[in-house]
Amino acid sequence: MSRAHVEKHFEASDTVRDVVIGMADGLTVPFALAAGLSGTVHSTQIVVIAGLAEIAAGSIAMGLGGYLAARTDRDHYISEREREMRETLELPEKETEEVADVFRGYGMPEEDLAPVVKAICSDRKRWVDFMMRFELGFEEPDPKRARNSAATIAVSYVLGGLVPLAPYVLVGELYRALSLSVGVTLVALFIFGYVKGKMTGISPLRGGLQTVIIGGLASAAAFGLAKAISG
Repeated sequence: MSRAHVEKHFEASDTVRDVVIGMADGLTVPFALAAGLSGTVHSTQIVVIAGLAEIAAGSIAMGLGGYLAARTDRDHYISEREREMRETLELPEKETEEVADVFRGYGMPEEDLAPVVKAICSDRKRWVDFMMRFELGFEEPDPKRARNSAATIAVSYVLGGLVPLAPYVLVGELYRALSLSVGVTLVALFIFGYVKGKMTGISPLRGGLQTVIIGGLASAAAFGLAKAISG
């Protein structure tokens, strides 16, 4: 008895990319800021206020960046599709030959090309869809992509940023709060990198260690720079 072949593919790459962008920056930037401020100020309240302000500004900026990037991708797709539509009207012979060239690239024999090319070019929408996908390599963007991207990045940034800031809210003594923030954030960075690795197919352990190293270096650099400047 044959078993059905079921292919498993990861289909939420855009959303995961947005979460990674937002969460990675949310964990590292406020972490580095809090560590840097801990080297110059003497109150956890100042760190919390500055951290919340940075999280607010950072989430808005990152969300807006994600929105504009997604809108740019969609605008580019629409522009290229309109150009392809014009070319199928104005240069049909050239565009028909380009369809044939795509199949030649896959090794299709010349005697089999004509009926396939004719079938594709008989419907203009199908023709343009084919050219966008196989000649230009474009997938049609989700119309809601810009809005969803902005929201996902912004929320991920906020959630990530609250992790290193939480010890300063809960603990009154500055350097104890700093120690707790370092420990909690490094653990969060490792978990985040590990999960990201599992979802994207890379080594989870390597992914976890990479994020820990990057976050640790960022906070250490900020703390050391702040200490050096403050004397």
